[in-house]
Amino acid sequence: MAASASPAASPPSRRRRRDDSPRRGDHRKPRGSPPPSPSPDRDAERRRRSRASPSDRDRPRRDSKPSEDNGIAKPSEVDDLPPRRARVPNGEEEEDRRTRRSRASDDEKEDERRRRRSRASEDERDDHRGKRDRARHRDSRRHHRRRSPSSELTSSPDDRRSRHRRHESSRRRVEDHDREERRSSPVRKEPTPPLPPPPPLPEMIPGRTGGIYIPPFRMAQMLRDVEDKSSPEYQRLTWDALKKSINGLVNKVNATNIKNLVPELLAENLVRGRGLFCQSCIKSQMASPGFTDVFAALVAVVNTKFPEIGRLLLVRVMLQLKRAYKRNDKPQLLAATKFVAHLVNQVVVHEVVALELLTVLLADPTDDSVEVAVGFVKECGAILQDLTPQGLHAMFERFRGILHEGEIDKRVQFLIEGLFAIRKAKFQGFPAIRPELDLVEQEDQCTHDISLETELDPETNLNVFRLNPNFAEDEKAYENLKKSILGDEMDEDEEGSDDASDDEDEEESDDEEDEEQMEIRDKTETNLINLRRTIYLTIMSSVDFEEAGHKLLKIKLEPGQEMELNIMLLECCSQERTYLRYYGLLGQRFCMINKVFQENFEKCFVQQYSMIHRLETNKLRNVAKFFAHLLGTDALPWHVLAYIRLTEEDTTSSSRIFIKILFQELSEHLGIRLLNERLNDPNMQDSFESVFPRDHPKNTRFSINFFTSIGLGGITESLREYLKNMPRLIMQQQKPALSESESDGESSGLGSSSESESSSDERSKRRKK
Repeated sequence: MAASASPAASPPSRRRRRDDSPRRGDHRKPRGSPPPSPSPDRDAERRRRSRASPSDRDRPRRDSKPSEDNGIAKPSEVDDLPPRRARVPNGEEEEDRRTRRSRASDDEKEDERRRRRSRASEDERDDHRGKRDRARHRDSRRHHRRRSPSSELTSSPDDRRSRHRRHESSRRRVEDHDREERRSSPVRKEPTPPLPPPPPLPEMIPGRTGGIYIPPFRMAQMLRDVEDKSSPEYQRLTWDALKKSINGLVNKVNATNIKNLVPELLAENLVRGRGLFCQSCIKSQMASPGFTDVFAALVAVVNTKFPEIGRLLLVRVMLQLKRAYKRNDKPQLLAATKFVAHLVNQVVVHEVVALELLTVLLADPTDDSVEVAVGFVKECGAILQDLTPQGLHAMFERFRGILHEGEIDKRVQFLIEGLFAIRKAKFQGFPAIRPELDLVEQEDQCTHDISLETELDPETNLNVFRLNPNFAEDEKAYENLKKSILGDEMDEDEEGSDDASDDEDEEESDDEEDEEQMEIRDKTETNLINLRRTIYLTIMSSVDFEEAGHKLLKIKLEPGQEMELNIMLLECCSQERTYLRYYGLLGQRFCMINKVFQENFEKCFVQQYSMIHRLETNKLRNVAKFFAHLLGTDALPWHVLAYIRLTEEDTTSSSRIFIKILFQELSEHLGIRLLNERLNDPNMQDSFESVFPRDHPKNTRFSINFFTSIGLGGITESLREYLKNMPRLIMQQQKPALSESESDGESSGLGSSSESESSSDERSKRRKK
């Protein structure tokens, strides 16, 4: 073996290549040679080796052959190594160094380019490594599963455990190697670039949607930094802020916080954002129809301050309703009709609009239209029953006709039958307005009447931003309007901390000032005038006395204001050209409902009779017939006649006309026989003594002659009998008076004689003296 490995057996070409072109790193001396002597060239050689590229330094030697015995070189191979290359001259060595240095710099540049390319594909390599590891793990597990059953059966548990351990250790070594490679890879982190400065104001808010999102603090800072308050940029910023504020307030309103959100909503510029408010209300109602009554209450409050906003919203809702009806869009039609129904409940929409809508829905009945109409009547049937009972009755007759025709589905027929049951129960469970949503006083309500056949303009241009040349003036005007609407609420909120630190004396002084303000406000009688106006308009606009009674009872009267209703009813009756039974029936209804109104009408009777001489003949006749109706129906007690004293001295021409008309109306209403029985009631004689006086024959004759002249002599029969028997009664009353006078005279005579005798005795004694 040593001879076969001798240098003579090696091919000559390989030996020539070894001798002519030695490899880098093969200049070291073979083993067994003595160490070289120290020379200055050793340091240069070390520096050269350090500058050499890693690829050249780590390249394996091709001339050294490993032996077959565990990689240990044999002696023959060691002896046959070529001799060390002779030292080259200094010039050649320097040139060789330069070439190696340029080669190293080229290698460094190549490594740098390689690193740059590796940065771009680092994520891909990581993914590939992860996939490769998972694939290796799957292959190992699959190989472990695919082993033959015979080998599994023959192998012992210890062998299986050892194989599993080897597999796990190999897998961990692969993962650790990949992790070390990722850590050692020269990846330079790019420095994070600084945040770009915010773009200028006109570029931040382009387009219809308002541009990019601006945080609230940044928006407030931008608004403060803008110097020109009338510039388009500032107007656009305020428009976006107004839109967000209105949408936020409308979206979070509910029955519990509506009283707190209304001042915040009125603090916004609703005149500028009226289109935004209407759009937000309609969208929110469409999204959540269960809160329709809350949105209607919010619109009712805004409508009291800004009626044009309420009308604009009604116009848009009506257009939405018509559009949904033409397109057969049932969900949108249900939502729109529900909104209209609750606006009718809040008296923002006139009840005629509701009847017109029902007429349109039931004109050509289908299953869907009848179902929508039934839902509409459920929502606003209670208020329609109070405002227009005859119109609602006509609508129910139409429902009955549709039910009898039988051309609709059974389900819809059941809905109509259920609606009749709800009407029979007086719409229990379907109130017009919930107590917590009744926020508007009746005198402040503003009602709109819009027909479905009229052409309507939704004014959609109010929903988008428009440049306003008078922006500053309009904002200032709305600030003044906001102060007049909200009063000093904002000032009180701002000064709440100062108010908390005030003393009790200051609070008492504030209370006194508030009381003085209340007194001043009451002395103007504005509330009383508004109440009288409301009562008058209600009475004059009602169809019949039942409708008027329902509406008047709905008016919230403060304690002590019930008398105003009686006075206005009597005044309206006296102003008519002829007496209308409508007022008598209305007065009778109030007397039967509450005893307070009955007592107030008694007071009115006394006041009217005391001032009867001031009334004209027409007014006097109407008032007399009004009280005659109340007396004839027992709505007013008959003891009020005690205020009338029928004598020549106590009556005037006006009072005699009043009494004449009063008793003539009573005789027509009751009949002469029943009237006579009432006047001869023994329990009421104390009340009728002033009308049929029996204190003096003169007054008795005057009363008899008065009733005989007006055609009611039949009610004076008892008085005539009393007048006939009056002399005998007078004589009977005079006889005991004469007897008493005679007895008094005798006693007086005896007394006088005794006195005369005593006086004569005294005189005689004086004479003797």
